[in-house]
Amino acid sequence: MITEIFDPQDPRLSPYRNVKDRDLTGRDGLFMAEGKVVLERLFTSRLAETVSVLTTPERLSGLAHLPDAPVYVVPQDVMDAIAGFPIHRGYLALGRYAPPLSLEEAVAGERARVLVLSGIANTDNMGGLMRNAAAFGVDAVVLDATCCDPLYRKAIRVSVGGVMEVPNYRVDDLIGTLQRLDLTPYALSPSGRVTLEQVKPAARSALLFGAEGPGLSADIMAACTTVRIDMYGRFDSLNVATTSGIVLYQMCLL
Repeated sequence: MITEIFDPQDPRLSPYRNVKDRDLTGRDGLFMAEGKVVLERLFTSRLAETVSVLTTPERLSGLAHLPDAPVYVVPQDVMDAIAGFPIHRGYLALGRYAPPLSLEEAVAGERARVLVLSGIANTDNMGGLMRNAAAFGVDAVVLDATCCDPLYRKAIRVSVGGVMEVPNYRVDDLIGTLQRLDLTPYALSPSGRVTLEQVKPAARSALLFGAEGPGLSADIMAACTTVRIDMYGRFDSLNVATTSGIVLYQMCLL
């Protein structure tokens, strides 16, 4: 349903107020999506539902189709005033994340590829990791308690909506969870015992990445086959999102 609104104080617009200064994550799975490509992924996602959309008259026709949810159309100056900053992309949407499958169901089957993240606190890196997970057909992403939320507005934007393509699950015990699910763990580290090209991944594999700098903990490394990508010259590692792209390309094709 399309509704024109001209009053920036209209209570129906309250979820969109000052989105630059706050985030909706942690509120019953609600999140804010931004940009045309991201919104269109949201509209077709099997993992999330669209609660409402906010756009302008000029941008409305640019959407290929509309969701079965309220669509609020406001003048550009009203949209900017509500959001708290100029919305150059002209599209915002409130979504609710609710994967229909449990982690166990998401990785069921003879073959599985799972991206496992520990200590990823940078939203740009999280967005890049989720984008790569979607691009290379990862079945699920598993996060520990120290990771930032993939549903932060910036992480969603950097992922180009990839976070709505691959289900993510937060767990307390990474290694225990992988053992319970019968997933063979491979930990990426500059000090890895084997090189990436030497690895023939198990049919059911988990690929573990840690934060840049500290990396994965010694306990996690001890429970995994450790893998490295050899560098040239004085560099010993790549950005974690870049590394994941290389590793997922290699491991998801095998």
